[in-house]
Amino acid sequence: MMARVSGSEPAGRPSIGLPPIPVAGGLLALLLVRLVVAAFTGLTDDEAYYRLWSMTLQAGYYDHAPMVAFVIRAGRTLVGDTALGLRLFAPILTFVGSFFLWRTVALIDGRAVATRTVVLFNATILIGAGSVLMTPDTPAVFFWGATLWALAELTASRNPNWWLVVGVTAGLGLFSKYSVLFLGLGIVLWLVATGEARRWLAARQLWAGGAVALALFAPVVLWNAEHEWISFVKQFGRTVPHGLRPEKLLEFLGVQWLLIGLPLAPLVVWGTARTGRAWMRGEGAGAALPLATSAPFLAYLLAHSLHGGIEGNWPAPLYAALAWMAARAIVAIPELGGVSARLATAAARLAAPLGFALTLLLCLHAAVGLVVLPPERDPTAQMRGWDDFAAEIEALRRESGTAYIAVPSYTLAGQLTRRLGTDRVVQLGEIERYAHLAPPDPAMLREPALFVTRARKNALGVVEGRFASVEPLGTHDRLERGTVVDTYALYRLSRPHGDPRR
Repeated sequence: MMARVSGSEPAGRPSIGLPPIPVAGGLLALLLVRLVVAAFTGLTDDEAYYRLWSMTLQAGYYDHAPMVAFVIRAGRTLVGDTALGLRLFAPILTFVGSFFLWRTVALIDGRAVATRTVVLFNATILIGAGSVLMTPDTPAVFFWGATLWALAELTASRNPNWWLVVGVTAGLGLFSKYSVLFLGLGIVLWLVATGEARRWLAARQLWAGGAVALALFAPVVLWNAEHEWISFVKQFGRTVPHGLRPEKLLEFLGVQWLLIGLPLAPLVVWGTARTGRAWMRGEGAGAALPLATSAPFLAYLLAHSLHGGIEGNWPAPLYAALAWMAARAIVAIPELGGVSARLATAAARLAAPLGFALTLLLCLHAAVGLVVLPPERDPTAQMRGWDDFAAEIEALRRESGTAYIAVPSYTLAGQLTRRLGTDRVVQLGEIERYAHLAPPDPAMLREPALFVTRARKNALGVVEGRFASVEPLGTHDRLERGTVVDTYALYRLSRPHGDPRR
């Protein structure tokens, strides 16, 4: 007979207490390690770009909802305009979110499953490495998890006022990243597809919570309305299929297998299947909670991967629920027996140690470059060598008699503006990305520019139609301790045709 996954919790159940001391101590140790790594590794291209958002806070930006800018601004205010300042709240949100996750699972499945869930969640490569970086996923993961916690409190206490908390956390999640819309669909699915939860449809607090969520998201909608819906068009435009590419599905699944962890991924699949069966058997709202709230986003990712690429970080908000369902599978290993039980036991024992070890190696590599790989194969290459490179490019700008540095992408713009300021670095094209910043001096834009572009992926086509004269000036390397990280082609641009940003 299959063991019960979970069920509805009786009213008045005993207090679950606090997490065990080893769990709290381990999370504190992880927090300190992550803060050190955050302080002593260079920024990714995206982080440098999001720093520009934090310079002028508003209710929306070209690429995403704005929460990441507010969080970065808070960190920079407290610690300064440093790598640690920019990333300060990434490890802190993961730390606090792990306690939320422990209580979420403990309320539904008990303390033992909760402890295992928190360990597995932090041991995944994506969360382990991502908890050092500050991107829109960081607050999105936190508020998605906080919403699951509020729903677990609702399920355990049967107090409808928890719907107001759900509204706050879900609304702040939407203020963090648009993909949290799928959490809203998941909550609706959980409500209508589980008999125990369906009764909440008559509660006025549910509808009030929905109104709170919409009110918190309203500034983002208004900002988009004032800016020709640019952010919505950019993000929601990705949902439109452009042909069938089933190989992308295999790529998506392979990448996620690595980011979850090789031994943990099969346990996630098994745990998801067990949770699905428990949901279908009607074992209660708590049994269905992690899968029902995840199902719409997971379905979208699988469908999208059939026609377009999926970035490895996109499923990050699902990782708490995936770890929860994997923990459910691990406690059910005795059901298997024989070889299957031995293999599952070995995977369960390896999952956390291997995940933490690989994450530590990745962090060390980001900091010191353990091996030399081409930048196309090494995502940490973007984090190294920028201080000296920016100073050298500025010196070359002066030698070439140019007024400013022109770049073809927001990634170069973010890294160089962090060292040289926004008044001397200009991206050609995509002017919408910088609508929140003061525009550059029009007189400067009429002067010659030094164009910097990656030699391996030369974007000289960006210059066409913008300048009458394009003069090659050779190449320049970005170095880290004498090792070439990447090579850039340089050009002297002159006689612009109007505003070269357009």
